[in-house]
Amino acid sequence: MVERPHGGLSFVLADGQRSGRPAKIISNLVARKTISLLGEGVRDGAAGRAAHDYLRTHRRGQVSATLTIVSLDLVSHTLVVSRNGPPVLLLEGSGGRVLDGVCDPIGIRPGTKPMIVEVPLAVGLRAVAFSDGLLEAGVRTGAALSAEAWLELAAGWGMLPAEELAERLLAHALALDAGRPQDDISILVVGIYPVGDPNGARRMAVRVPLA
Repeated sequence: MVERPHGGLSFVLADGQRSGRPAKIISNLVARKTISLLGEGVRDGAAGRAAHDYLRTHRRGQVSATLTIVSLDLVSHTLVVSRNGPPVLLLEGSGGRVLDGVCDPIGIRPGTKPMIVEVPLAVGLRAVAFSDGLLEAGVRTGAALSAEAWLELAAGWGMLPAEELAERLLAHALALDAGRPQDDISILVVGIYPVGDPNGARRMAVRVPLA
């Protein structure tokens, strides 16, 4: 996460090719580069393209990564989704839609660009971004859900707080894999809620297992 110089916040979700430590190294490399550019005022689409060029040069076009940027832009008063990876669920009111336009992961093909969608900010608007591990959950037992099915599930829970929505999605994915996920699962929820802190305080909590 990074604060935008002209107002707002940007959230970056990167998922490197391969698994384990090599994937983590690629994910961190892409995320750091993207966040650095966004923090300097580079626009989302340009930051995504620059991250692609950086990874492609750094790894000679042999390693890919998915990259999703979700921004609350307080200049344009829009939610901006820039993606080179899995679909993003956009929840609006009691329904929503799946942002699943065709796009390539970064790091491989020359000239790769993100798919960008911009939506006016409104109470009730939520974006759910995730790594491909969510769509892979349940594959080995034939119980995997499509992005549309995940959208229907999330919409059916109503206006949950962002953290609770992410926790429910993760719990459902783990259940589909009988508690033994076959791939890393990361979930990012960004939403506009009707009630804020009366004192205007900002809060951030991070929980990470040490083992």
